[in-house]
Amino acid sequence: MSNHLLSGIPSRERNRVLNHCESVELVFGSLLCETDQPYSHAYFPLTGFISLVAHLDAHRPLEMGLIGSEGMLGVTLILGVRKAPIRAVVQGAGNALRITSSQLLRELHECPELQRSLNRYLYVLMAQLSQGAACIHFHEIQPRLARWLLMTHDRAQADHFHLTHEFLADMLGVRRSGITVAAGELQQQHLIHYSRGEITILDRAGLEAAACECYNAVTDCYSKLLG
Repeated sequence: MSNHLLSGIPSRERNRVLNHCESVELVFGSLLCETDQPYSHAYFPLTGFISLVAHLDAHRPLEMGLIGSEGMLGVTLILGVRKAPIRAVVQGAGNALRITSSQLLRELHECPELQRSLNRYLYVLMAQLSQGAACIHFHEIQPRLARWLLMTHDRAQADHFHLTHEFLADMLGVRRSGITVAAGELQQQHLIHYSRGEITILDRAGLEAAACECYNAVTDCYSKLLG
C-alpha cells in the first residue's frame, strides 16, 4: 500500500520524507486534530480514511470532506498556519505515515516537488470542501448518499464496510429516517446491500449514475491536477 502524494514525487525527496515518518495505526473514531488547535503531526494515509468534520454548538457534527491514500491531513501547514481549520476523525481504520508538523515544514525547503504536489492537493481539497457545501444545500439525500458511498468506496479499498444509520446521518447532516429511506431506495435498485450497518457495493456503475454531479466534479479535479 502507498500514499499517492508520496509515491508521485522523486525518490530522493520521498526518501528524505520517509526517513522522518513513523508508521501508525488509524483507529476508528480517533481524533487526529481539533479545530483551531495546533497540528502535532501531518498524516499520509496508506489504508483507511479520515473525515473532516465541522462541529457547531448545539448541532450535530457534519462531514465536509474525506482524506484517504490520495491525500494528506495537515496540508494547510504549507501556508505557514500551524492551527487546524477543522476537526479530523478517523472514519475508516487502517494505517498511515505521520511526520511532525515542524519536520514537514523543514522538508518542504529541501523538496520542491513535494511542495508543488501539496500546493496542488490543497487546491483539490478546497474544491472538495466547496463542492461539498453546495451539495449539502442543493441536492437531495439519495444522490448525496450515493456520492458519499462512492467516496468511501474509493478510499476503503473494499466493497464491504460497516456504517450505521446514525453514523451516516451525522456525516450527511440529516435525520436518521432520511438515511433509512435513501439507503432503502438504493438497495431496491440493487446498487447496494445494507443490513444492520453492513454495506456492500453491488453495482459501482449504477451507484455513479445515482450520485449527484459533485462526485465527478471532485474526482475530475483531482485527476487533472494530480493524476
